[in-house]
Amino acid sequence: MEKQIRRQFQQYFGKDALIAAAPGRVNLIGEHTDYNEGFVLPGAIDRNIYIGIDSNTNRLLNVYAEQYQEKFTFPIDDVHPVKGWPTYLLGMIYYILPHKQLSQGMDVVVTGNVPVGAGMSSSAALCSAFGLALNEIFRLGLSRMEIALAAQKTEHHFASLNCGIMDQFASLHGKAGHVMKLDCRNLEYEYIPFDFPGYCIVLVNSMVSHSLASSAYNERRRQCEEGVSFLSRFYPEIHSLRDVRLEQLNHHRSELDPVVYKRCLFVLQENQRLLEGCDFLEAGRIEAFGKLMYASHEGLSRDYEVSCEESDFLVEAARTFPEVKGARQMGGGFGGCIITLVEKDHTDHFVNGIQEKYGKTYGKTPDCFIMQVAEGARILA
Repeated sequence: MEKQIRRQFQQYFGKDALIAAAPGRVNLIGEHTDYNEGFVLPGAIDRNIYIGIDSNTNRLLNVYAEQYQEKFTFPIDDVHPVKGWPTYLLGMIYYILPHKQLSQGMDVVVTGNVPVGAGMSSSAALCSAFGLALNEIFRLGLSRMEIALAAQKTEHHFASLNCGIMDQFASLHGKAGHVMKLDCRNLEYEYIPFDFPGYCIVLVNSMVSHSLASSAYNERRRQCEEGVSFLSRFYPEIHSLRDVRLEQLNHHRSELDPVVYKRCLFVLQENQRLLEGCDFLEAGRIEAFGKLMYASHEGLSRDYEVSCEESDFLVEAARTFPEVKGARQMGGGFGGCIITLVEKDHTDHFVNGIQEKYGKTYGKTPDCFIMQVAEGARILA
């Protein structure tokens, strides 16, 4: 694809380009822990957004998107949110260059193979690739974490999505053969080996997107905050669910709203699963890790209640395939993809089988995406 975007840039703008690439991501375990100052375990994947870029003298941002056959032009002296995906590019300019008056515009070509809307964070990949390209071409000297934070601000204020830092962090800091244990309290991270050549990651898309996901997400944040507020009356050291011990939560179970208790219980157990899972990965115990994924899904479905009938069906169906070692809902919930760990030599058997089972029950064929953990964002030259 690198040769393809170079050729497209030459054809469209008549000159050579600097090329940057940034991957999408998956999160192996650790859902709804980020806004509770917990841990997440993402990995970059072998699907990327590619940016070709060069400066121009007309003080315009000229953008051509190959896969959509779309082109846009924006004056760089008037950067503000717009409808559609170009808002991510404009946001990165705004937050990476807030106090720098650009003397030049930019010509940009965008292409890639990160599916949109499948939970692989294509928008974070777009922001990461473009941010890395801006940093390189204008010699800004920014760290990857600074670029990730600018991408998060872009999501918040140019795309109106109040997301955490995981997606942007994973895209920019990914490392082949490793996932990243990210502490969402202080943004410290550690690379955890994920070098299992006999396995691959398969995402199975339920093809379901529920409109209540956003409001339910906000409600669960509020319920977690309610639990923290109550427990902090007895334990002043508690500032988030990260500070709560299971025995403290259980000691006050009868005093808590039953739903609030379940929400808090899930977060505490999910953090513990993630920490145990890192130990299993370091020991090469992929099957033990997979069992934690199943346990994570049970918690997401039963205690946090962010699954749905279709996702539950897919996870239970995945259990019937011996080549699948673990499966769970991935992302915010209420549809989207489940993530599975599958023996590589039997991937086709699983994909064909899960599509057949789902099709017979729901009358539609789920998209399946096969991938490996791969390198993070990079400049290709």
